[in-house]
Amino acid sequence: MEGRKDTKNLHRFPRILLRLIAGLPLSLLHRLGTVLGWAMYGISPTYRRHLRENLAHAGYREARLRRAAIAHAGQMLAETPAMWLRPQERVAALVSQVQGMAAVDAARAQGRALLFLTPHMGCFEVAAHYASQLVPITVLYRAPKIGWLEPLMREGRSRGGVRLVPANFQGVRELLAALKRREAAGFLPDQVPGAGEGEWAEFFGKLAYTATLAPKLAQREDVACFVAYAKRLPRGAGYAITIRPYPGILPDETPARLLNRALEELVRECPEQYLWGYNRYKTPRGAKPKPS
Repeated sequence: MEGRKDTKNLHRFPRILLRLIAGLPLSLLHRLGTVLGWAMYGISPTYRRHLRENLAHAGYREARLRRAAIAHAGQMLAETPAMWLRPQERVAALVSQVQGMAAVDAARAQGRALLFLTPHMGCFEVAAHYASQLVPITVLYRAPKIGWLEPLMREGRSRGGVRLVPANFQGVRELLAALKRREAAGFLPDQVPGAGEGEWAEFFGKLAYTATLAPKLAQREDVACFVAYAKRLPRGAGYAITIRPYPGILPDETPARLLNRALEELVRECPEQYLWGYNRYKTPRGAKPKPS
């Protein structure tokens, strides 16, 4: 019994700390995040290697852009407590600009469901909260590796019109049900899927194991698909959401490659805010090896 109390108290402290961090001004969080980003870059050789290699594969070799990417990765982490723990209306109010909403409104007027694909770019946490003000949205998630963080994440993300479901068979069923109700759905399309849930497709000139769920849903006539991200504005001024219609498929292009091309085009708009340190090109355990 005493051991359980100790564990509970051990988990309570980081929750209290995160709540204190969430109350800090956004400008200060971003300054602290810049320091955090450089700390991660300096401490982890693996993270440093992934960031540099992924930037190079995409054709970005400028030191200026690499420095900006390092800072923004840390800012993404530092702002997360504010996205999870501030009142939802305050989080949504941080969005000061939205580009591309006319196409979303037109799709809703036609009675179509909405599918938002938001890569690891900018502040993807704020995008779902903003969207939920317009229409209920079901969002797929993967449990974090740190066990005590999951209930806090679920609490922070599952608010108002946002419904969080796990990235498993049951979660996908719930997401499909939301689309059937002509609501909205969203998830991170550049997250490496599990074995059997993806196929190999080129991403910035290199084969990446790519989820097949998003391309399948995007092909449905009753679904209007968009790629989107929330750009982090300077000096803590909030976020600007950009929404782009999902492009049409090219001759001889696979649906998985179409997805990656759509994400590439989005990333090119603001490359410094993409999470280049993410191990996008790994091979999941049990997946078919990359074609030679």
